[in-house]
Amino acid sequence: MSASAALGGGFTEPPRQAAVAFRALLNAMARPGRIETVLGAVPPEPLSVAAGVALLVLCDPDTPLALLGAADCPEVREWVGFHTGAPLARAEECRFAVGHWDATGPLDRFPQGTPEYPDRSATLILEVPRLAPEGARLSGPGIQDTVTLSLPDTGPFQRNARLFPLGLDFVLTSGTRLAALPRTTQVE
Repeated sequence: MSASAALGGGFTEPPRQAAVAFRALLNAMARPGRIETVLGAVPPEPLSVAAGVALLVLCDPDTPLALLGAADCPEVREWVGFHTGAPLARAEECRFAVGHWDATGPLDRFPQGTPEYPDRSATLILEVPRLAPEGARLSGPGIQDTVTLSLPDTGPFQRNARLFPLGLDFVLTSGTRLAALPRTTQVE
């Protein structure tokens, strides 16, 4: 990747775009299964626009980031380094991780928090083939009755919810769309 390519693809109007994107991400976390559309980032492949936006608003020099699978490439490393300053880390030491669902590997390798500090867990930003309001049924805090969301697999999310107050939080991305599944979300 050329130096100029690493410099591009960030927010063109950072204060406004970051505020709008952060609000969309908060809405997604507060209302699990709600699909939000985000714009403003043009990260290098294999990251989607939504994954790039999530990285721009969540990562900074104090948040170790793990790049998973194909996302661990020079183009993404340089882009993340320039736009967020997030230090790259192994999955076992990260606060955030980004990659495709299929490259995630065992979820128990990511920090799950501790009984004293459950907030010291990782948030995984995972690319999925599609996001649609169909499929798995979700319930829990932030959901009035139930909502549905297309998930790549329900088992890992069910096991994760059983770990509460420990466990992982998820931001699922596809194209310009994202949805969140905090660890409190029950999946059927």
